[in-house]
Amino acid sequence: MSMVQTAPAGGSSGSVGMLLGIAPWLLIFVIFYLLMIRPQQQRLKQHQASIGAVKKGDDVITGGGIRGRVSKVGDDEVEVEIAQGVKVRVVKSTISQVLTPNAKPAND
Repeated sequence: MSMVQTAPAGGSSGSVGMLLGIAPWLLIFVIFYLLMIRPQQQRLKQHQASIGAVKKGDDVITGGGIRGRVSKVGDDEVEVEIAQGVKVRVVKSTISQVLTPNAKPAND
């Protein structure tokens, strides 16, 4: 007496099992996207817009932590006055924050 096992007639139980195995991973990815990736992309867009809109007279903070007032704006760089008569040229992409006249830095 040999035992012969036969496959189920429908054949769809394998695909349902596969979907149930993949579903938690898809849910984790969607949650990760909504909580981490999307907000970071929005912050990056907002930062790029503020850097692109920098104009003469704006107070800025550079990536190195230097705070100054923009005295001249070029295509790729700006001139920042960091003290009376002391001006430095800074690449626009290194500006970390553009301060509005009444705003203070986030960490003050």
